[in-house]
Amino acid sequence: MRGRQCARIPLMKISGNAIRPGMVIEHQGKLWQAVRIQHTQPGKGGAYLQVELRNLRDGGKLNERFRSAEAVERVRVDEKDYQFLYADDDTFTFMDTETFEQIALNRDLLGEQAGYLQDGMTVTIESYDGEPIGVVLPGSVVLVVRETEPVVKGQTAASSFKPAVMVNGMRVMVPPFVGEGDRVLVSTADGSYLRRAES
Repeated sequence: MRGRQCARIPLMKISGNAIRPGMVIEHQGKLWQAVRIQHTQPGKGGAYLQVELRNLRDGGKLNERFRSAEAVERVRVDEKDYQFLYADDDTFTFMDTETFEQIALNRDLLGEQAGYLQDGMTVTIESYDGEPIGVVLPGSVVLVVRETEPVVKGQTAASSFKPAVMVNGMRVMVPPFVGEGDRVLVSTADGSYLRRAES
């Protein structure tokens, strides 16, 4: 009987700068999921992508640089839409939007993304060989500011950001004109402020 590690992994070559958060790649003979990415343009030499990777088997972390000229093996995974139902301690329950079957995932699989989950949110759960390996959230979410420094009159420039705590407990750097109770759009890829949300 062949072990799981012997199963052939369906791969697709992509450019090193095409890696995105949530994407699964084969690197150093192991499966990794991109957690965070940062485009870097040094003074000398070509631009590269700084990628934080999470090992899908043991949860270990790795930081790697990928240049656009490099070929990276992207792993083809099964993707299916699920609706987030509720969280119970470190377990998150989702429902298949087609069959209505429920699946429970551990917080470790979601990582920092768990803080962005909202009731009824539709996510994409990625599976490989029948095992859930990743959860892809919408690119941005609307969060309400719970506390931050007061708005300074006349200060509208976004050059000096200030810390703010959202209602879900996450910390986000926001422009000076954002105040408590404001709704803001936040990127789920890196937790950065995008803009004020429509009321």
